Amino acid sequence: MNQSNIYRPIRAKVEKVIEENPTIRTIVLKPEEEFSFQAGQFAFVTVAGVGEAPFTPSSSPSRKERVDFTVMKTGVVTEAIHRLQEGDTVGIRGPYGRPYPLKKFEGREILLVGGGVGLAPLRSLFYALMENVSRYQRVLFCCGAKTPRDYLYKDELFGQWQSLCPTHRVDFRLTVDKKDEGWQHQEGVVTCTLTNIDFDISTSVAVVCGPPVMMKFTTLTLLEQGYREENIYLSMERKMYCGVGHCRHCLIGSRFVCKDGPVFTYSEIKNEPDAWA
Repeated sequence: MNQSNIYRPIRAKVEKVIEENPTIRTIVLKPEEEFSFQAGQFAFVTVAGVGEAPFTPSSSPSRKERVDFTVMKTGVVTEAIHRLQEGDTVGIRGPYGRPYPLKKFEGREILLVGGGVGLAPLRSLFYALMENVSRYQRVLFCCGAKTPRDYLYKDELFGQWQSLCPTHRVDFRLTVDKKDEGWQHQEGVVTCTLTNIDFDISTSVAVVCGPPVMMKFTTLTLLEQGYREENIYLSMERKMYCGVGHCRHCLIGSRFVCKDGPVFTYSEIKNEPDAWA
């Protein structure tokens, strides 16, 4: 981040546009300056003449020469991002916020639970974990989507990642709300992947990211299974404008998502009535 002017974007060239599904695309950017972030932090993408919006990078934090953003089309700025083509230029400012505390995860079993575009921050976290996978006892990645067509990162989830993880240290559970004839995994909401997890629940860490209703019911399921409130990490991304706590649009109770998060433990926000709004 440019400390002298935290609002100055870095110019970045669009190197590739990947259509993940009909409403979500991943843009691969090559910044003119090195861009560093930690898994879980967010940045703003600026489209000239349109505006900017915050997104959590979905690429590996160790890959500093390029950065990926996975974007769902939901409004004016995201629609402009979906219109970007290879060779176009955008701006990036950041990173902002509190990342996942990977040091606290070491020596423990880690459960990742993601749904929809919530897989974007978990993709970045997964890459960070895989770089030092021997530091963690086991990693279980549970993913959900409405249909097989709606899945993000299909090549990675259904091939590359599983071939890169030949040991018993890493495993995947995939589900869809509604399967088709070719689907060979589970059918049901993502919480159905959380049965029969043979982790030491008393020490295991769970990381959850997805739509608010999905995170709410996943959290409740984890609590019922015995997960400790302080061991459930939630990525509470909200609509943010400034990224530095000035506009107050991202408050959860007295906490700023942009400054105090976006990564929170459930114990930090459990008493806030608007936590899942």
